[in-house]
Amino acid sequence: MTIREPGTMHHPVQETRTLTVVRQEVSLGAGRDLEFGLELLAKARSGQIGPALRLYRPAPTVAFGQRDTRLPGFEAAALACRDNGFEPLVRRAGGRAAAYHQGTLVVDHIEPDADAIAGSKTRFGYFGELFAQALQSVGVHAAVGEIPGEYCPGEFSVHGSYPADSSRRIKLVGTAQRVVAGGWLFSSVIVVENSAPIRKVLTDSYAALGLEWDPATAGAVEDLVPGTTVQAVEDALLQTYAGHAALESASFSSLGA
Repeated sequence: MTIREPGTMHHPVQETRTLTVVRQEVSLGAGRDLEFGLELLAKARSGQIGPALRLYRPAPTVAFGQRDTRLPGFEAAALACRDNGFEPLVRRAGGRAAAYHQGTLVVDHIEPDADAIAGSKTRFGYFGELFAQALQSVGVHAAVGEIPGEYCPGEFSVHGSYPADSSRRIKLVGTAQRVVAGGWLFSSVIVVENSAPIRKVLTDSYAALGLEWDPATAGAVEDLVPGTTVQAVEDALLQTYAGHAALESASFSSLGA
């Protein structure tokens, strides 16, 4: 997929001009963090909130897909997560298990939309490009597309390549979407710091599930650009977003948590 320059991407919701940015400074807990995103979606579809961007650093979590729960090794996989200090949860979206912790940035983009279903595929491509651009601005050789052997594989994953060897690529951003009549929630996880625990818990849980993958595809932004922090990536992301919408900040309490 071609990565376009900021300002040239087609926004999936053209009428959006203002986006309220809310920073959640403290995790509400693994389960509550996940459910709160769905509550915000319900508020958007009912008109209680407008377009919003929620940013937070989560508690250690492994979010399993619905298909994972039907595998005979699911209980063992959940136990492996707990043994590694991660809370196992089951998300409503599809896909396979994905892991995140305080070294990652979760980005929930919520919008009311009368025709939410029609733009669902477009959103994956749009946000994939947006996140790749943000990572490029902090020095990552980032692009959109699934890489062989990645965990929770997806056509619109964002990956980065090692500067000294472009054939070595790691997944950096995973995305998921929840669409309902009247609104959508597009949730993305950027792995920025401390990839070792994520690689370990995924190795153990995927082994329990009997799923094959390549642990070398799990990494973090700092593995490619040493010294990069979650804050630096958050700043870069908001600068990229600012090319597509007017941003205004609000307190987390304004979301009614």
